[in-house]
Amino acid sequence: MSQLLYKIRLKKGDKVMVRSGKYKGQVGKITAVHPRDNKVTVEGINVVKRHLKKSQANPQGGIIDVTKPIAVSKVGILEPTSKKPSRIKYHISEDKKKTRIYVSSGKEIV
Repeated sequence: MSQLLYKIRLKKGDKVMVRSGKYKGQVGKITAVHPRDNKVTVEGINVVKRHLKKSQANPQGGIIDVTKPIAVSKVGILEPTSKKPSRIKYHISEDKKKTRIYVSSGKEIV
């Protein structure tokens, strides 16, 4: 396995829209970022059934729903004004402060 860390511009709590694949057009909030795998976990997206064997931790066993990570390239941050996904760029101000900006509109991400 590679120990490479990908640069992910999305952060936990960002509202994103899926751009491609089975869940195209769906919106959700990022719950976790995985820079090693270049993936993000979005609530309500890519939910799969997981079969669990009986154990001490889970005496009942059974089938549970698990949210799996999705590739960063498949999601885009949702711009609130246009309600469309956008890309992110960085801007460094004179006082050395780094801010994230929507590429499509040029507005700062709050």
